[in-house]
Amino acid sequence: MDWFGASDYWLTRLVFQRALAAVYLVAFLTAVLQFRPLIGRRGMLPVPRFVERVSFKRAPSLFQWHYSDRFFALGAWAGCAVSAALLAGLDSLLPLWGGMLLWLVPWVLYLSIVNVGQTWYSFGWESLLLEVGFLAVFLGNDEVAPPVVVLFLLRWILFRVEFGAGLIKMRGDACWRELTCLDHHHETQPMPGPLSWFFHHLPKPLHRVEVAANHVTQLVVPFLLFTPQPVATAAASLMILTQVWLVLSGNFSWLNWITIVLALSAVRFPADPPDVPGAPLWYAVVVLTVAVSLLGLSYRPVRNMLSRRQVMNRSFDPLHLVNTYGAFGSVSRVRYEVVVEGTADDVPRADSGWLEYEFKGKPGDPRRWPRQFAPYHLRLDWLMWFAALSPAYADPWFGTLVERLLENDRATLKLLRRSPFPPDAPPRYVRARLFRYRYTTWRELRETGACWERTYVRDFLPPTRLAGPVQRP
Repeated sequence: MDWFGASDYWLTRLVFQRALAAVYLVAFLTAVLQFRPLIGRRGMLPVPRFVERVSFKRAPSLFQWHYSDRFFALGAWAGCAVSAALLAGLDSLLPLWGGMLLWLVPWVLYLSIVNVGQTWYSFGWESLLLEVGFLAVFLGNDEVAPPVVVLFLLRWILFRVEFGAGLIKMRGDACWRELTCLDHHHETQPMPGPLSWFFHHLPKPLHRVEVAANHVTQLVVPFLLFTPQPVATAAASLMILTQVWLVLSGNFSWLNWITIVLALSAVRFPADPPDVPGAPLWYAVVVLTVAVSLLGLSYRPVRNMLSRRQVMNRSFDPLHLVNTYGAFGSVSRVRYEVVVEGTADDVPRADSGWLEYEFKGKPGDPRRWPRQFAPYHLRLDWLMWFAALSPAYADPWFGTLVERLLENDRATLKLLRRSPFPPDAPPRYVRARLFRYRYTTWRELRETGACWERTYVRDFLPPTRLAGPVQRP
């Protein structure tokens, strides 16, 4: 079946599969290192409590049938092991059906995690990894040429990621239409990176160029993905260049990296294709059946993209097979941060010895320069950014976070960069205050060494102890 496979994309498939396996590995490692204080049995949003009220049909997951922290860790570590095996190319050493089953394993495991992850796993890159990971199951190995229809569906995902993000920007915030959003974005994004301060201080005319280039890349270039080569390769390469720019300017988990992986599927690398037999009939039937089903499921994402009430990052089925994407439909003009502090004093006063908890990624100490964490995802730090936007985002979990800090809970403290209290001497009280943060100027940076300047706004949470909140005297 020469019409079924695209043998000149064999190197494209190889690069795509290894890169996707690397993203899978980061995702599972993130789960291994963070799940206990977030969704573990004593976590802020425990899985057992979630599965009691949400059915398997609404959230299919292995952990619907059984949950323990040990079982979850086993599943996450298994995901790491299989991802590493795929990264090493084990699927190429197996028969076609064996390679497909091996690619199915991380998809099932990560779907099981996402569907019980609740708020901590509500980001668009989770669904994107699952949608891409599902298609990877049907991309084949060295026994067959890459199926044309699967390559097309990968480009279809990339089109929806980019075009959906472009539409939500144009509809969502006037600053995108006025080319002024990047006057604010690098300062107010969820988690700045080590170069974000410098990006923010680029000349404003260059910011206008950045926004205009973004519109071209997201609203025009995606259509070129479906044109003949080498135009499609040029379009995908431009998208990769844009994503690298975003990688340099902030910490966006693996969103940029999985988008780069997707774009690689549209790049045709110059290489002589190997001789491979035609695809077996059973494989062609499976691939074509899946393709037709996914195209049918695309109806709702397309309708959403065309709607004036477009929403972003929404899954339309519990398996996350076909989703809608988008990012930064609106851009904050002012940055707020929740600063969490504790004291060992028996009576909490304004002049008590309040000591600040340091988070790994989110801004805290104005003199501490942001670090690069992406593609690793600091889930608590990201949700703290949302909490600063509105306390409603923090309602389900912030109280438990404070309780764990008052207990000096070891697992919770591992989510932080540093606790100001020794392990055997927890704080008597914990409070949270809201600050406005802004980047310092070049002169302020030289004079103070601080990249941030912060101003107290209001209390976020009054001094609280394990028995409950108290009034400040």
